[in-house]
Amino acid sequence: MEKNWSSEIINKLKNTPNKPGCYIMRDNDGVIIYIGKAKSLRKRLQSYFRPHSFRNANHKNKGLIKSISNFDYIVLKSNYEAIIREGHLIKKYQPYYNVLWKDDKNFQFIRIDINASPPTVNLSRVKYNDKCFYYGPIIKSRVANTAIKYIEKFFGFKIILSNRNSNYSSSENDLRIKFKIPELENSSYIKKKGYLDEVSKFLSGKRIDLLENLKSEMLDFSKKKDFESAAQIRDLLNELKKINKNKINLKKSVEEINHDHFNGIIELKKILKLSIIPTNIECFDISNISGTNSVGSMVVAKNGLPAKNKYRKFIINSVKGIDDPKSIAEVVRRRYSRIIKEEEILPDLIIVDGGITQLRAAKDELIKLNLNIPIVGLAKRYEEIVWDFKNNSSNIILKKNSDAFRVITRLRDESHRFAITFHRSLRNKKTLESILDSIDGIGNFKKNNLLKHFGSVAKIKTASIKSISRVNGIGLHTAEIIYKKFNNTDG
Repeated sequence: MEKNWSSEIINKLKNTPNKPGCYIMRDNDGVIIYIGKAKSLRKRLQSYFRPHSFRNANHKNKGLIKSISNFDYIVLKSNYEAIIREGHLIKKYQPYYNVLWKDDKNFQFIRIDINASPPTVNLSRVKYNDKCFYYGPIIKSRVANTAIKYIEKFFGFKIILSNRNSNYSSSENDLRIKFKIPELENSSYIKKKGYLDEVSKFLSGKRIDLLENLKSEMLDFSKKKDFESAAQIRDLLNELKKINKNKINLKKSVEEINHDHFNGIIELKKILKLSIIPTNIECFDISNISGTNSVGSMVVAKNGLPAKNKYRKFIINSVKGIDDPKSIAEVVRRRYSRIIKEEEILPDLIIVDGGITQLRAAKDELIKLNLNIPIVGLAKRYEEIVWDFKNNSSNIILKKNSDAFRVITRLRDESHRFAITFHRSLRNKKTLESILDSIDGIGNFKKNNLLKHFGSVAKIKTASIKSISRVNGIGLHTAEIIYKKFNNTDG
């Protein structure tokens, strides 16, 4: 029986970009049931929702398609990034259908038998009490096979393919791939044990030289655009790190950092009950001292990370004195009036620094502009999210060790820093301008010539007497007065 898809899904499919990325399938309860990657998100996602896809699907695929109620997607720069992100997301959320379909029916161990003739290495799904050496468990069979590949490469094993009989069972040792070490075949147990110790060091992350070799190979494969091979090594390094994480000194990769931030915005989607993952967040803050030079700042996060080229500054024009709610209202009104006029992309989530009054002021401006953008406030005192004031819902207190907490507080702190920096620059500029205005004989004509020549009052302050005297209308005598005034205001 084919499934009738909602208009929301059909519209979302039409707007899905033809770009690489990851997609996330959810059931009726919003639970993630499958995570996949694609070179083209549009083509891959559309393939799930065509009538013939369900008709031709096997039993497990039909189960997935029947369970899909909605989906999200993440646009990434390359298929390589999609491979990395997919692995991180599956590891974090363990979706039902990913677990059901993974190649491994059980975790696998690397099993080394140095007493065999010749000594062998193979993959085993069971850890027997057979005096062999076991390493693992390793979750992915691909990772286990990659590990054996590099044991062969680094330690001189040779491949032997053994026969599989008709009585082969997945619960027995997997003897499809075996290796031998020719030089150890007739050696003493002590020599074999010493050799095994070196393999053990590699699998335990103690052979830093070999790990560095792996990292170099991974980068070489990536440069050659052989992303599949690069991903295999990456997975192996991650697995070795997990087996003995305290003994492997591998730096956290950029991909892992990006992953943490992306997890944060996925958590925010769930916590705030958003319809989509907030990959584009805009955060506002106000800064003023003693009611003077009030300014606003807007910082932007793309996929949970700062997008500094999107930051904006605002000088508050309509508010006198200290009034953060009115100042927030002005900034929000100006920002989104311009977005509407210039037909730019709206954010998925707006954050204002402050409590219920700032949030209401900002929300009112959005309503006046006929915009229905999710918006929350972040109260400073307890780092609470103020969100559903319409229904008078309780504030949300995020766990301080959560990715969502890190994303939202870092964004708030960044908006605060940006606003304060802008406020200080304006205040310093006004101080310098007041010094220039206080100098006898400097009228608007000379002042404008000085600003035109140097570009700013700050540059006038650092200029030499000779440089100042070259400005049209400024002689040596006036230049000396200006120099003394800026460098010794008592002079």
